[in-house]
Amino acid sequence: MGAGLSGAEPAEAEIDFHGFVAARSAALFRGALVLTGNREAAEDLVQETLERACRKWRTIAAKDAPDAYVRRIMVNLANDRWRRFRRTVPHQDGGDRAAPGDEYGRVDSRDQLVRALQELPMRMRTVVVLRYFHDLSDAEIAADLGISPSTVRSQLARGIEKLRSQFPALSGPSPRQSTEGTP
Repeated sequence: MGAGLSGAEPAEAEIDFHGFVAARSAALFRGALVLTGNREAAEDLVQETLERACRKWRTIAAKDAPDAYVRRIMVNLANDRWRRFRRTVPHQDGGDRAAPGDEYGRVDSRDQLVRALQELPMRMRTVVVLRYFHDLSDAEIAADLGISPSTVRSQLARGIEKLRSQFPALSGPSPRQSTEGTP
């Protein structure tokens, strides 16, 4: 083992990690925001995730899917935080719906969705976030979480049903669906 080889590896690994952070930090933040429901907590979660990933970057970079490995770190950290700081937040019924083109109303709707996600059990929330915010398949989610694809499907179905029950006006058929069968 030559001194030149060992000296080049850390610099190359550091460049790879910086590239990973530049490419994936925004997506990690979006996922963390939905998992935590709070901007500051999401920033802390992403920072802690990247810190742990940096410490093990050589091992992670050698894996086939470093993105999945880092997502798994983030989900595990979020689960740990949720267990430690479990608290109940009273549900606020948002009877007002956003009018089309109402940007403030859309922000309120997003806020209501994030609050509704926070009320889901952690595993269910994680499955919904990985499916709809990270566009992962059942098999990818199952591999990330160490559960079976059938468990992913059942958690996803239950999670979506709970979310729909909190937004009954939004869970009905869309205008496009209701007119498809009419001549």
